[in-house]
Amino acid sequence: MAAGVPRVFVSHLAGVPVFDPTGDQVGRVRDLVAVLRVAGRPPRLLGLVVEVLSRRRIFLPITRVTGIESGQVITTGVLNVRRFEQRPTERLILGELLDRRVRLVEDGEEVTVLDISVSQLPARRDWEIDKVFVRRGGKGGALRRELMGRAAPWKSGGGRRAGETLTVEWSAVSGFSLEEEGQGAENLVATFERLRPVDLANVLHHLTPKRRAEVAAALDDDRLADVLEELPEDDQVEILGKLKEERAADVLEAMDPDDAADLLSELPEADKERLLTLMRPDDAADVRRLMSYEERTAGGLMTTDPIVLRPDATVADALARVRQQDLSPALAAQVYVCRPPDETPTGRYLGTVHFQRLLRDPPYTLVSSIVDSDLPPLAPDTPLPAITSHLAAYNMVSAPVVDDGGALLGAVTVDDVLDHLLPDDWRETGFHGGEADRGA
Repeated sequence: MAAGVPRVFVSHLAGVPVFDPTGDQVGRVRDLVAVLRVAGRPPRLLGLVVEVLSRRRIFLPITRVTGIESGQVITTGVLNVRRFEQRPTERLILGELLDRRVRLVEDGEEVTVLDISVSQLPARRDWEIDKVFVRRGGKGGALRRELMGRAAPWKSGGGRRAGETLTVEWSAVSGFSLEEEGQGAENLVATFERLRPVDLANVLHHLTPKRRAEVAAALDDDRLADVLEELPEDDQVEILGKLKEERAADVLEAMDPDDAADLLSELPEADKERLLTLMRPDDAADVRRLMSYEERTAGGLMTTDPIVLRPDATVADALARVRQQDLSPALAAQVYVCRPPDETPTGRYLGTVHFQRLLRDPPYTLVSSIVDSDLPPLAPDTPLPAITSHLAAYNMVSAPVVDDGGALLGAVTVDDVLDHLLPDDWRETGFHGGEADRGA
């Protein structure tokens, strides 16, 4: 493993405290959640099972973990306190993978899993299992309970005598991974893991309703949210309707607010209100605000999550925000400079700084000194034809939406405009004859 790439053995995480960014403890780690993959590929770490102070066990996505260091886990502070429910494709590392009997690929010898290490992929927030610490011969017997009660570092052992230990790559053992020929939803999800959301949506669209519901249930919230955004409205409504209400609310929270608003607008009023009530108040407020605008206007098309910076932010701060991998290219193309508060609706909108300008100025430059204040923003009631003309005239991929009081409400991106310029059935048409039919 390259120097500087974080790696940690899971036994060291059992029971460690979890802190929010202010230093307050919010709970303790009780397990780690991973998803197995086919063809011996290392499992991807999805997140942690955290026991909060009320003794409820919740799921903490790995994307909301900012640090795993000596004896502690640091989070972004955003926690979903709904009770953790394990899904079909998920495995608990401490609870299910440790103390397990597997075989070494090299010679078929049976060994016992004592510990497993996870490492962060270079330049990404993703983590995956990379190494397995095993003992030759003997029985596992209560090893998992021992590991969860202490955190002693393991040392590799040489030789081949029974009872000796060694650390091997994940690919060097068999007995964990899924069978490639399996046909269950679990295996479908693993097989299609590398597909882009639009391609997985293509696969899902061509499955039977029963299999579509099974695969949707097996996807994690973020993945299902991405896929739902790429599906025709009928498929979206069908899938959402087959999820438990609390999970449906979680998936809506993970969707872009404008896509969630579009989906909710297709539901009966009673279902819409029930789901909005189950969502986190801040997320629900964004969605309700978007639903208050006419659909084919700037307010109805905008996202409420553009990159917003205060005037005293630097170019370095702006580039750090632009680098976030979850951002679409259209949203990452510029940042919007506003007075506090810097959550939409913001304080007074000051202007835009384009990505190319950020690359030309020194890292310490204040964004307020390079802001483009000449480009006129859009009003929330701007109709779709005027938005299209605005983006074309100024060669923009995104445009700010500002209210009468000068507050930034959001940003309209070119991909959302294209969605509404294309025929209503363009997703259906585009899904016929696709390469991804192979997995249906």
